[in-house]
Amino acid sequence: MEHEVEPGLYLVGTPIGNLEDMTFRAVRVLKEADLILAEDTRHSRILLQRYEISTSMMSCHKFNEASRTEIILNKLKEGQRLALISDGGMPLISDPGARVVRAVRDAGFLVTSIPGPTAVTTAVALSGWGETGFRFVGFLPPKSAARKRILSEFLEQPETFVFYESTHRIKKWLDEASEILGDRPLFIGRELTKKFETCVSGTASELVTFFSTHSVKGEFVIVMSPLKKR
Repeated sequence: MEHEVEPGLYLVGTPIGNLEDMTFRAVRVLKEADLILAEDTRHSRILLQRYEISTSMMSCHKFNEASRTEIILNKLKEGQRLALISDGGMPLISDPGARVVRAVRDAGFLVTSIPGPTAVTTAVALSGWGETGFRFVGFLPPKSAARKRILSEFLEQPETFVFYESTHRIKKWLDEASEILGDRPLFIGRELTKKFETCVSGTASELVTFFSTHSVKGEFVIVMSPLKKR
């Protein structure tokens, strides 16, 4: 049963790579919205054109989120229906939008979610290490010393950990992890759901070797296995 798109803010999940992973509900909400708040309007236009969505867009990213918040609140006061999307996946998962959501909720307006794909759960499912839950970390700090310190803290913790990493830092991440994590198994998903998706498991040292002869272009999700019981 379809629900009317009422005035408020809708957090709409979009595909993390494969455009066919769009839900019927997400398409309908984006079509019926008065305005789409997009992390990158140029990037999102590809998705909107694919599904013949002609709704106007306005950028809302980490560099302008503060200034956009007041504009968004004013549009909600006018009774508008706003949809917020990221460049891919569920908004606000290592993406901007938290300031907007808090402000909209504090102002008493509707905030709801249209669920969709996310790289976190996709990678955890593929790793086979999600049966006892997991801890999502996202991107580690850019400085090497901070990354090493955090990985060292996680080494003796029993949970499954999930990280994001960029094409520019994945080799450095694995080099540092090989010094710290020893034989703790890792799973890496590169360009998940896309044409050149790569899924590979092994120790950090083994993955350093693997990616010395394979492409590191794209987005990476790293899953660190739970600590084996002794």
